[in-house]
Amino acid sequence: MVSVGTVVWLSSELMFFAGLFAMYFTLRSTSGQMWAEETAKLNFPFALVNTIVLVASSFACQMGVFAAERLQPRRLGGPLSFTRWGMNEWFTLTFIMGAFFVAGQATEYAMLVSEHVSLSSNAYGSAFYMTTGFHGLHVIGGLVAFLLIIGRSFAAKKFGHFEATSAIVTSYYWHFVDVVWIGLFLVIYVLK
Repeated sequence: MVSVGTVVWLSSELMFFAGLFAMYFTLRSTSGQMWAEETAKLNFPFALVNTIVLVASSFACQMGVFAAERLQPRRLGGPLSFTRWGMNEWFTLTFIMGAFFVAGQATEYAMLVSEHVSLSSNAYGSAFYMTTGFHGLHVIGGLVAFLLIIGRSFAAKKFGHFEATSAIVTSYYWHFVDVVWIGLFLVIYVLK
């Protein structure tokens, strides 16, 4: 039931982001010259590295899910024995990568503000900050969820199917957030 509920909720989130994409494309279609000038201020290599880190975090997350499905909350070997890591180690790595992404977004916002691109500067600034900002808030929500899942695994007397299910549905959310970012990255940074 938790998985079904999560998928239904993610469907509503998909509609929310579809609205943001529609806003972006509508504003872009009415402001072509401004869009060309403003997108030139984006730092593509920086955004690409940030994107690669976020996509890699999805792989780390999935490795944590595999460990949770084995009912293995913690590592069985040394800290560098990646093949023997448990859910906590993989989810901690996912958390670090997600936090790196959020820090990268904050850095990019600071760079754009120094270029006079802000939420209230023009239609481009509004569209850029609304789409990436709401996505960033979703990433932060995922980071909080990872902390809760890791904490729950330490609080549980025995790591069982309930804890594993919580880890699995959290991964659904994280993968969703990653896929949305890939779409945003392609639309904002690649599509000219």
